[in-house]
Amino acid sequence: MQIEKNKVATLSYTLKNKKGDLLDQADAAHPFVYLHGANNIIVGLESRLAGKSKGDQLTATVPAEEAYGLRDENLTQAIPRKMFEGMDDSMLVAGTQFEAQTNAGIEVITISKVEGDTIYIDANHPLAGEELHFDIEVLDVREATPEELAHGHVHSHAHTSSGCGCGGGGHNDGGCYSGH
Repeated sequence: MQIEKNKVATLSYTLKNKKGDLLDQADAAHPFVYLHGANNIIVGLESRLAGKSKGDQLTATVPAEEAYGLRDENLTQAIPRKMFEGMDDSMLVAGTQFEAQTNAGIEVITISKVEGDTIYIDANHPLAGEELHFDIEVLDVREATPEELAHGHVHSHAHTSSGCGCGGGGHNDGGCYSGH
């Protein structure tokens, strides 16, 4: 059986950036499982997996435009510390991430810098602008259940991954949100 729309694929993989730094991984003991064609993973990876079968191994390079997009400086801003009232000062450091309600829905925001009473935030996905390098093995391909098709993602908790092919979070029942 081949990976195609409405099939569930089980993968092991390593994800590295252009410099070769390990960003994420899933192994056979803790694989990544997703519903193909349901926009659960980045478009560039999904297109490279189409047509693959159990046992196939591949290396995939996904440019930023097919992953999390290019960095957008319009998604960065300086805001006054008072906007973080009630938040412990020890959390107001570069690298801290939090969720915020935006016009586009709930977004992950990262504090990029703190200077006195000014907090600099960045709403770009942490991997925006990154070329991604995957080494993948297809462990299994199966039919999706009617429930998985109705909900648009995999429900099998026995196959969820600590990783998701998106380099740090965003997984939900084995699926990786691609809408970052």
